[in-house]
Amino acid sequence: MLTDNATAERGAVEAEITESEIEVIRRSAVTTVRRTAEHPWSLSDVNWSEVRPEELTDDDHSIVRFITYVEDHIPAFLSFNLTAFPTTGDMSTATYHRNREYARFLFAWANDEEKHASALSEYQLVSEMADEKSLAADLAEVGRQPFSMDYEDPLEAFLYLFMQEKATQLFYQHYRAALSEPVLQQLLRLMARDEARHFAFYSRVIEESLGRAGSKTLSRAKDVLSTFQMPLDGVYDGYWRLALKVVDRVGHDHTEAYEALDKLVRRFVNTIGTPEVDDFGRFVKTVQKMP
Repeated sequence: MLTDNATAERGAVEAEITESEIEVIRRSAVTTVRRTAEHPWSLSDVNWSEVRPEELTDDDHSIVRFITYVEDHIPAFLSFNLTAFPTTGDMSTATYHRNREYARFLFAWANDEEKHASALSEYQLVSEMADEKSLAADLAEVGRQPFSMDYEDPLEAFLYLFMQEKATQLFYQHYRAALSEPVLQQLLRLMARDEARHFAFYSRVIEESLGRAGSKTLSRAKDVLSTFQMPLDGVYDGYWRLALKVVDRVGHDHTEAYEALDKLVRRFVNTIGTPEVDDFGRFVKTVQKMP
């Protein structure tokens, strides 16, 4: 867990929190909240009467159910993050300020994810993929499973979320391009835009870390890349069966998101040094080829 404790290791992590880190989280959260307000959408904006279920394949049904499970897992995701970055208890002032500013983003993010879950659930009902009773039962079966990340360093958590948000954005974009059903295309466009905004938040946080502590950030990034899994991998029993359907239907590979981190790192070649940056690029390519 990422909560504070009395260990020397935890104290060392606390000591590394800087004013610049807190400030970039604050500014990035404010930007996210503002851009969310500037680009609002709701379920009433969706053209539900234009749903054409006959254009969906069996694989599409499976994929829509799958992404509904992911988006509907927001209570577990939010609970984990609020526990990992608490704002009450025994902690330093710097830790409190970082966690409090991060919470501003988390609440905006959770609102978007809840909207995605509601929209996808409504889509299943309107397209007659499921009825209310069976949908509620399915969501409860997956939703009550806990979520956790095995990263003790907050920087590693931010790196993980950087890649997870980018992978989700790319998947929605790729899936939209593979579809002909207009309403699902509309939903995927709206959701991808939200995911891009979430990714931008983490991108600014990682950018600050690269500029301040490049070598440390690269080391943490390698650790995360070596163990990266998408959120429901290991939580949902049918994850890999559905993941293979995604690959077959959409051609999506979540490791494509790693390239966004490699691209960001290369912007700091003058700060970090060419050998380390090139080594990281080779590492990314190696990890992408891992089974």
